[in-house]
Amino acid sequence: MMNQIKTYILMALLVGLIYVICILLHIHPLMAIILALIPNIIAYYFSDKFVLMSYNARILDEHEMPWLHQIVERVARKAGLPKPKVAIVPTMTPNAFATGRNPKNAVVAVTEGILKLLSPEELEGVIGHEIAHIKHRDILISTIVATLAGAIIYIAEWMLYWGGIFFVARDEDSNPLELIGTILLLILAPIAATLIQFAISRQREFYADEEGAKLTHPLWLANALAKLEKGVEMYPLEKGNPATAHMFIVNPFKGDFIMKLFSTHPPTEERIERLLEMCKRVRR
Repeated sequence: MMNQIKTYILMALLVGLIYVICILLHIHPLMAIILALIPNIIAYYFSDKFVLMSYNARILDEHEMPWLHQIVERVARKAGLPKPKVAIVPTMTPNAFATGRNPKNAVVAVTEGILKLLSPEELEGVIGHEIAHIKHRDILISTIVATLAGAIIYIAEWMLYWGGIFFVARDEDSNPLELIGTILLLILAPIAATLIQFAISRQREFYADEEGAKLTHPLWLANALAKLEKGVEMYPLEKGNPATAHMFIVNPFKGDFIMKLFSTHPPTEERIERLLEMCKRVRR
């Protein structure tokens, strides 16, 4: 529940940031929101096809890997959801992700690497995490967040690129300090919006960990995350779009300091620590 509240607070910050910029610049935010909404609506409705295609994922028939279908069906039933489709990704990078705009169109994808690395219980913990993303409608939430952040970026780019800020300053007869302050706001606001977007993504991961652990067992997911962190270090994803990193249970790409700073995932150590705390509460 706390992770959910934090998500709403961060989303409110994005909305507030849009209106602060628009009030200062005396412009209407609707056009920026509409322009940001168009590509995100397309992504919302077709992201499952785009992502599966980009990673050469193949939907498994019911007779292929029946044991995997049984795990997915069992966890989905516990979550009160219809069984998602199951896909396999041909890579040794151990990972998994869920996609689809709603539970009826959902797909849970696992890599060949994760099937070789994890035990059945650990894999079930991972499936629980992905089913939790589907249950929480995280594709929808990420679309809304991307639209809000995109609107802020569009406004800043318009004003800086087209020199609109100077017209506003002239009309307002602003002093130089006000002009400098507004320019700094337009430069820093997109950075702030991006950081908030990533912070929301990290909160959704914590929330999915918590729900996934309830659907399966916190220790299964904790052990899986520890193995996946090491597995990705050994076999990082060489080809792929970093913009899709937030969809995976752990970041599949090699990361330097900058990538970690702008990470869409919380530190794996912190995720494991929270899950182990859940284990203690379960024992009580």
